[in-house]
Amino acid sequence: MSTSTVEVSQARAWVMAARPQTLPAAAAPVVVGTALAFSEGVFAPLPALMAFVGAALIQVGTNFANDYYDAKKGADTDDREGFTRVTQAGIIAPERVKRATVVTFGLAIVSGTYLVYVGGLPILVIGLVSVLCGWAYTGGPYPLGYHGLGDLFVFVFFGIVAVMGTFYVQAAAQVEPLTTTIPPGTVTPEAFVASLPIAALATAILVVNNVRDRETDAETGKRTLAVRLGYRASRLEFLTLLTLAYAVPPWFLLVWDFSPTVLLPLLTLPYAALVAKTVLTRTDGEALNPALEQTGKLLAAYALAFALGVVL
Repeated sequence: MSTSTVEVSQARAWVMAARPQTLPAAAAPVVVGTALAFSEGVFAPLPALMAFVGAALIQVGTNFANDYYDAKKGADTDDREGFTRVTQAGIIAPERVKRATVVTFGLAIVSGTYLVYVGGLPILVIGLVSVLCGWAYTGGPYPLGYHGLGDLFVFVFFGIVAVMGTFYVQAAAQVEPLTTTIPPGTVTPEAFVASLPIAALATAILVVNNVRDRETDAETGKRTLAVRLGYRASRLEFLTLLTLAYAVPPWFLLVWDFSPTVLLPLLTLPYAALVAKTVLTRTDGEALNPALEQTGKLLAAYALAFALGVVL
């Protein structure tokens, strides 16, 4: 094997470990939170940009941590049907992946210093807890993903916290910096409800992943929610998440009198039905690996449509 091939392989390996296909889960809440800030007249571009940088770094850091800790705990095996994990496959040394995890989370904290200046103590607490939970998803003495808490983690932090946090830092930028309290108008019911479809679809990505890996996870002692619930209940969870996502735009229209353009996400329903058909009928990686990427695309399309509808 040539040196150039090795270098390309290593570069690709780091991309594989970072899993860029999961970045819609980081971008979607920022897009929706920013659109809501724009509609409320509190749009602030720099806080919005830094919110995305922080969210992306936490997402990548969590991916690195998953790659490292799943391999160390024996959850990743040769029988696993998911995408290649670089630690388990021996492509990148475990200590290098662990170091990358620490560096990426460190960069997330550093990038968050500006947001702490803008949003004060509430953002400091949210940021540190988000980083801690990203590490604790598969690491630490009580890994969340190994005890059926992964779905809740994603729903809360990649949905509710991410959307409301994005709106908060832009609204807080309109008042005094370094606040120790939550300024009026920075936490709103609209921001909370707008976070729910993003939380639901981000969690749906994890459900597809865990349905695919249910058998191997059970064998290695990784007690994900899919392992605990079984296929039928996991599929019901997936459908419930989709239902929640598509119930929110009509709520904005009927309850808060937004423009009918807020219904734009409903245009993605046929694609959601296509993905759901696969999830409801298949358990193999050959079908669910594409479904996993399709659910990420669904999240991205929904978020863009919702953001456009809210702005209009």
